[in-house]
Amino acid sequence: MDTYQHYIQAELTSWLYQMKKPPSIGSRLAHGVQKKINQIIPEKVHRVVTAAIENMVKVVIAGSSWIVPKASAQLSIKEREMKVRSRIKWYRNSASAEGAITGAGGILMGFADFPAFLAIKMKMLFDIAALYGFDTRDYQERLFLLHVFQLSFSSQRRRNELIDRIENWDTYRDHLPKTFDDFDWKTFQLDYRDYMDLAKLAQLIPIVGAPVGAIANYKLTEQLGKNAMNAFRLRLWT
Repeated sequence: MDTYQHYIQAELTSWLYQMKKPPSIGSRLAHGVQKKINQIIPEKVHRVVTAAIENMVKVVIAGSSWIVPKASAQLSIKEREMKVRSRIKWYRNSASAEGAITGAGGILMGFADFPAFLAIKMKMLFDIAALYGFDTRDYQERLFLLHVFQLSFSSQRRRNELIDRIENWDTYRDHLPKTFDDFDWKTFQLDYRDYMDLAKLAQLIPIVGAPVGAIANYKLTEQLGKNAMNAFRLRLWT
């Protein structure tokens, strides 16, 4: 094992510890409050929001595999990951600029941030998968990306469940939903919406929203990129 592989193993160990640690008191309280709020919201509203997010994600997923970068199979691990980091940086900066623009417009422009930022994050995941050598046209690989997405934008309690699936993907893939229609979209949208509400609420405030949107999108994109890298490392080198 060379020096870079030792580096990967060290990062993976630290990352897995973060994903598997129990929820903090603050996290449990926030989760409890959000759960009560979600219980108050009528089921009809949940169905409408779930359908909207489901359709939005399906459209993004369908389009994200049109053009993906290619990496030679001859590249070393280090060279491959240099390309991955370069893509993350590009998407991170794009997301930050998008967040600043939509954040400057207050509530109305803030709504425009949702689909735009979702598209940026999903496209980045497809690029990362392709650079690691995975075929993003494969249905199961797309489901894997949805799991990485959920892992990045959910409560710590939920992460504890999802990391087990990702860490044991070859076993779990036998239990995957047969089609995207069978995927648990309600849980997906609740996890994502609850997480993003906390992270980006201040972005809806005019003027203040611009720097908040830029910083929030920057950090959230970087977080997703880091999680994606480690998720693919688990499948390739452990």
